[in-house]
Parts: sequence; C-alpha cells; structure tokens
Amino acid sequence: MTTRIGVIAIQGDVEEHVIALEKTLVERREKGEVVKIKHQGIVDSCDAIVIPGGESTTIGRLMEREGIFQELKEAAEEEKPIWGTCAGMVLLAKEGDEEVAKTGQPLLGLMDVKVKRNAFGRQRESFEVLLKMSIFDGYFHAVFIRAPAITYATDSVEVLATLNGQIVAAKQKNILALSFHPELTVDRRIHHYFLDLG
Repeated sequence: MTTRIGVIAIQGDVEEHVIALEKTLVERREKGEVVKIKHQGIVDSCDAIVIPGGESTTIGRLMEREGIFQELKEAAEEEKPIWGTCAGMVLLAKEGDEEVAKTGQPLLGLMDVKVKRNAFGRQRESFEVLLKMSIFDGYFHAVFIRAPAITYATDSVEVLATLNGQIVAAKQKNILALSFHPELTVDRRIHHYFLDLG
C-alpha cells in the first residue's frame, strides 16, 4: 500500500515539511508520496494531512476560499491523522485568544483547546530549547518561531509537552498539534509518531 501525505501548501514553510516527510518515508521503507494541497479535491485522496506554520489568518482564509476547510473537517471525522505546527496549531483549535477574534480568523475547531497566538513573543524572540516530551525518551530539540501555545485543554486532550506552564504539544485522537517546528531539525521522531497515528 502506498502512503499519501498531503501538506497544505497555501502559505508558510511548506517545502521543509515536504522534505522531512519524504525522508521519513524513506527511513520507514514505506512506499509513499508527499503531495502539496493548494485547492480542493486533494484532501480526500490523502491518508494523512499536515498544516504547516506560517501566517494563520492568511492560511485559514485561503483554505476557506479554496474549499479545503470543509474537506479537512471531513478528513478528521474519518479519523485521518492531521498535524498542525505553529499556525497549524492555531487553526486546529476550537477557540482562540482576543488576537484571533480581532482578525476574524476562521478556526477548524477540531481540538478541544484554546490557543494564544503569539504566546512566546514575536519573530525576534524566536528560540530553541531541549524539550521533554512524554512520548519519547530523552529530549527533543524544539525550534520556536513566533509560537502559539495552548492555554486550556479539556480532559479528552493528551498533553505531550509543556514549557513555562503552557502546553506546546498535544494530541486528541488522530489530531496532533505542536507550537514548534520539528521540520526544521534533523530529528524525525515526531514525523514517525505522526505517521504511526494512521
């Protein structure tokens, strides 16, 4: 069986995700392909979908306009793995902060969480940290760029990592949300973990 992974390719760090996922498939010795999703009609053919970092308001509005928004909700109902990093985390949430409300940003509402958009400051306050994650032994080298955080999660959400008292990695059923960018490191453990959700 061929694994087909879709990356929402409207805006943001798309290429880094595509490359990391292709390398992950090679490491797993799985037949597969990574496709870019720019318009409707592709999500349904994918076994797993990634929403990359970028500008969450822009990505959300363009996904809505292109008809991808509704397709992602249907994919979640079919329990396909969906992974959002940074802006992707914001889009997966049921509720945002006042910044999200101010921009009128559309949210997919797939995770029972509330997010704060720039929880760790702006671009110039980007940082890297060794993060303890419940799903791995040892630490994960996490790159935070203008990162959001989950400020509230219901009991149905599994917290995978916290930083400074804020949730930066979480999972709910088939949905994975991260504040940071694993695609910018050589550590592909999270990519493997995500593909194992399928």
